[in-house]
Amino acid sequence: MTTANGRAVSFKEAFFYWLKLGFISFGGPAGQISIMHHDLVEKKGWITEKRFLHALNYCMLLPGPEAQQLAIYIGWLLHRTWGGIVAGTLFVLPSLLILCLLTWLYLTYGDIKLVSGLLYGAKPAVVAIVLYAAYDIGSCVLRHPALWILALSAFLAVAVFKVPFPYVILIAGLSGYAGSYLKPAAFELKHGSGADDASAELSARSDHTFFNARHFFRLCLAGLLLWVIPMTVLVLAYGWQSTLTQMALFFSKAALLTFGGAYAVLPYVNEAAVQTYGWLTAAQMIDGLALGESTPGPLIMIVAFVGFVGGWTQQVFGSDSLLLAGFVAASVATFFTFLPSFLFIFIGAPFIESTQGNVRLSAPLTGITAAVVGVILNLALFFAIHVIWPVGLTAEPDLLALFATILATYMLFRWDIGILRLLLLFASAGVITRYLMV
Repeated sequence: MTTANGRAVSFKEAFFYWLKLGFISFGGPAGQISIMHHDLVEKKGWITEKRFLHALNYCMLLPGPEAQQLAIYIGWLLHRTWGGIVAGTLFVLPSLLILCLLTWLYLTYGDIKLVSGLLYGAKPAVVAIVLYAAYDIGSCVLRHPALWILALSAFLAVAVFKVPFPYVILIAGLSGYAGSYLKPAAFELKHGSGADDASAELSARSDHTFFNARHFFRLCLAGLLLWVIPMTVLVLAYGWQSTLTQMALFFSKAALLTFGGAYAVLPYVNEAAVQTYGWLTAAQMIDGLALGESTPGPLIMIVAFVGFVGGWTQQVFGSDSLLLAGFVAASVATFFTFLPSFLFIFIGAPFIESTQGNVRLSAPLTGITAAVVGVILNLALFFAIHVIWPVGLTAEPDLLALFATILATYMLFRWDIGILRLLLLFASAGVITRYLMV
């Protein structure tokens, strides 16, 4: 595919970018989307603003980690199916390896002071990153008062009235569809000039971005086999009631329920892993969340921690192979959690690409993006409260965390320090602070 800057991107160049992204994708989905927007739209020009937001809108509708799905979508646009596979795999592979290492250290030595220090310093930076993501996306999308109203309404719906995320998305999509009739100009995103108008976007489409019935059915069959074959192997090798088989079944179900991000599905994972299956304790689940937040990749990667601890405690390969058991169980949990994300993109993206330039079809997605700005602002508020008042709003605020949050926000907005440098700087300061406080 010809990129926004008029040149083709080599597969090698894309491979090393996705590999780098896998190691620096801190900050949750908002931070990860912000990194990709800055790198791929503003810096490299691999994809236009309009196409980026169009893809993001679709990913927000799907269950699963939207940032990883966006990476798959862009990788698919650039280099077809293999491009999407590489982008999506490298987005989570570094996180899987790092999380397995940290979990092994956690289970072996039981000391996560270093990790808690990293998290203590990184959290104020995460608040700043989420705020910047809302600003970054909002400045591109909120070009009409109607979209501002949608963003504000979504913020109030989530923050004040506790409306579940899927309903917010549904209402925003319906509002966008209604707006395409009542005020079509408000829901027709325009970014720049010639290169971004509908005709330019459509003319830039590669053959693989058009719907092909034969390819569609091949993908459906391949997706089914990719689920059935590993599941069959687990059942034949270890039995239906084995820990690995039950993990594969459970995380397959969890993958289809992750609407609204990782925080929406964490209660479901916690209830099943702790109470139903007994793979880990409630205290270990909380520690796993801390580890998940301190590593790159989507927060839903906490499933790798759950799998590792479950495989370790259940001794699925015996007491002499705990590390192998943990790693295999973490890999099983990760594979069955993320498999649907690849299928959703490869199967649905050609249809989504065909909606460009059609305001009746794209307006719901525009409405969703506007609502997402409000949802991201709520996430920033949620993080800020828990960072500054870790014990609760009735307790004294953590003044050091408050100062760090303000400083991180100022540095990101005014100094353009960069997300990775900001995280490294504040995470290092957090470790130093943790050891000095002992």
